[in-house]
Amino acid sequence: QVYAVGMYVPETVKEAVSDLPKSSKDALTTLRDNTKASNATFLLKMNFKVGAEKMASAIAESVAPRHSGSKNEISDFKNMIASGISGAAKKGTTFQFDCSEEGLKVTVDGKDQGVVPSAGLAQAFCDVYLDDKAVSPALRKSCLENICSKK
Repeated sequence: QVYAVGMYVPETVKEAVSDLPKSSKDALTTLRDNTKASNATFLLKMNFKVGAEKMASAIAESVAPRHSGSKNEISDFKNMIASGISGAAKKGTTFQFDCSEEGLKVTVDGKDQGVVPSAGLAQAFCDVYLDDKAVSPALRKSCLENICSKK
């Protein structure tokens, strides 16, 4: 794995999912829909060194097919990621993506890189980790196992 990922959501998201069976399609759909409608944070921590352009491109290219808005929003997003990386994302580099109705905020190693003011882009970012083609099925599974009280 290039990076480890964690997802942080408000208690309301956990409450919406908690009584559903973790293996049900409803649990995943409810998790996804409620996460996209709330303020969610995704934290990525690099496990090894990757060039700035390669890392920024990989993340932006994961979001692009899920986003129906302007291509300029994807470009702005990619540039914010790249501008926060000096040469390469080294082991331990952190990327924080805050998704909300206001848009998608990018923070690299604790330094704010800006916000792309697009709720659609923020929702597309959530889908990178929560839709049927998620880049980290293990994250989805872990979230459901930790939130759902029913087997």
